Amino acid sequence: MAILSASLNPRVTNPNSVVSTTHFPGGLRRPWFKLGISSSSVSIASSAEFSFFQNFDSQLRLSSSDGGSRGVIAMAASGKFFVGGNWKCNGSKEYISKLVAELNEANLEPDVDVVVAPPFLYIDQVKGSLTSRIDVSAQNCWIGKGGAFTGEISVEQLKDLGCQWVILGHSERRHIIKEDDEFIGKKAAYALSQGVGVIACIGELLSEREAGKTFDVCFQQLKAFADVVPSWDNVVIAYEPVWAIGTGKVATPQQAQEVHVAVRDWLKSNISADVASKTRIIYGGSVNGSNSAELAKQEDIDGFLVGGASLKGPEFATIVNSVTSKKVAA
Repeated sequence: MAILSASLNPRVTNPNSVVSTTHFPGGLRRPWFKLGISSSSVSIASSAEFSFFQNFDSQLRLSSSDGGSRGVIAMAASGKFFVGGNWKCNGSKEYISKLVAELNEANLEPDVDVVVAPPFLYIDQVKGSLTSRIDVSAQNCWIGKGGAFTGEISVEQLKDLGCQWVILGHSERRHIIKEDDEFIGKKAAYALSQGVGVIACIGELLSEREAGKTFDVCFQQLKAFADVVPSWDNVVIAYEPVWAIGTGKVATPQQAQEVHVAVRDWLKSNISADVASKTRIIYGGSVNGSNSAELAKQEDIDGFLVGGASLKGPEFATIVNSVTSKKVAA
């Protein structure tokens, strides 16, 4: 397994400001906002921006006033650990039957919400044979009611099959199918309005990380959801760096934690402290049975969205059970 090492350059895009940075411990760079281009006119763009980065700096130290790690019930998000398996465009009737049998036999920790997302063609098969312990998700949906939309699947049809969740904004939809932020946001808003939960994916390309734009990209994608969703009560955010999806490369636990902390602070600053506390932020990107426990130890990693490893029942169960890493005493 390869580990990609690249420090982040956290920046918040403001159309009326020019951003420069100064180094601080941890390999990140603190943004400072210039209201003009003159070097003599450096000032903080707003008290809100200053407050955001003050809070971000303090949380990046990965320590808290209570002096230790949080347990399962009191991890960064207030809900249960969440693990989703995205089966993508894989499987056959026979293969799916075998995988479902493995999942039905698995001994899964109780403190975890578990979801699997089969290809559309197999949702009914999975729903009819999978243990009720595991919820079923779709991998995509249309932006509104069904009709003359060849090849699309409506939320109403997903509900008819018993789907409780849908994955939206996955990088393969963004970068291969060319779905944009606005389109993805409309899908999310409609799914939530119909009572279907949304696994909202965000994440940067390798070129964007190397250019120091990780936070810019993630915040822009978050804003597209925030602008339209009626409520965050049934939303799980999945941070999936595109360079780590199916590549064998994985963000280090510290790299993932950096982004998760920033995403939670963005929610606090732009939505509310309550939403920031309740919303689960999960990690995806070459998660497997070997690395999930170390990743799970990070306070702001509230679970995983798993690709290839979710096609192996025993390994997926190992990832689900990595929640035990959260139970380290403070």
